[in-house]
Amino acid sequence: MRFGAAVLRSYESRFAVEEVILNTGPADGEILVRIAGCGMCRTDLAVRRSAGRSPLPAVLGHEGAGVVVETGGPDTGLNKGDHVVLSFDSCGHCRNCLAAAPAYCDSFASLNLFGGREENAARFTDAAGGGLAPRWFGQSAFAEYAVVPARNAVRADPALPIELLGPLGCGFLTGAGAVFNSFGAGPGDTLAVFGAGAVGLAAVMAASASGAVTVAVDRHPERLALAERFGAIPLHAASADLPGRIQRLTEGGAQYALDTTAFAPLINDALRALRPTGRLGLVARLRTALPLEPGALDRGRTMSHICEGDAVPGLLIPRLTGLWQAGRFPFDELIRTYPLADINEAERDCDAGRVVKPVLLPEGRSG
Repeated sequence: MRFGAAVLRSYESRFAVEEVILNTGPADGEILVRIAGCGMCRTDLAVRRSAGRSPLPAVLGHEGAGVVVETGGPDTGLNKGDHVVLSFDSCGHCRNCLAAAPAYCDSFASLNLFGGREENAARFTDAAGGGLAPRWFGQSAFAEYAVVPARNAVRADPALPIELLGPLGCGFLTGAGAVFNSFGAGPGDTLAVFGAGAVGLAAVMAASASGAVTVAVDRHPERLALAERFGAIPLHAASADLPGRIQRLTEGGAQYALDTTAFAPLINDALRALRPTGRLGLVARLRTALPLEPGALDRGRTMSHICEGDAVPGLLIPRLTGLWQAGRFPFDELIRTYPLADINEAERDCDAGRVVKPVLLPEGRSG
């Protein structure tokens, strides 16, 4: 099977839309999906800084959504024509997967970040027969088609705009899941969100839907305006005495804080903005040592990393689409679409902060 896909051949090169070849159809437990749209996540772009850990050349993209065109074996639980949102890969049988914590799968790194399952290594090539990394985050969805484990796929209502749903499988899932699952925030709780990008704004929307009081911190006025529209109190990151201001706005300190920036000074500000026994969740990967200021973790405050919003995608994604249908999680307002052929423009706009969430459309539409 031949189709178009955006290939990244080196850490320094741009994406190139090429013809690629899928040499075999879906195996048992897999599905073939015609991609309707795929979000661009900063994890895709971070491959350029991965110091050789992510194998190239590869087709990236891990916020895909589309329509099932073929199933492998009788036990996928899906049928041809089903609309699906694709999420991260997991083994399904380790201790954490069995405990409904697939984001902490023992094989998460190898399945998602380092090229995918070894048994699939020969199935995916470029037009000349050169090998491509077998699968990125269980998907490789910067493409017209993707073969994915059925366990990664969540059935969606066909009445929904399938081309826009892909980011619910990762970026929006992470922010909303941190609020709903990791923090369990509810009415009367207080939350400070540091970084009003896709993950942070999803957290703001989820907090608003939960009835929590939220402060959003960012350095871009337009992002703060979005956060305010979604129900948060906006606060510029350069504000004097940032922790003190958050403590006053939350009447003694936030019970929860979410950092999406991986910026050490803001992480320390987040800790100081917490009330006693407050919790800080980190979702961005730290790339340097994190120096903590004296007293930042005093008085029962805690800090931990949150992966994929502690989510079971099959449970959280339907919850998010239901909230969207009720007008309480307007994630579509964060999206700008681009034809797959314009993937490099989408990357530039994402890096420059001109767009919160780019979504690539293989069939060439945009808006």
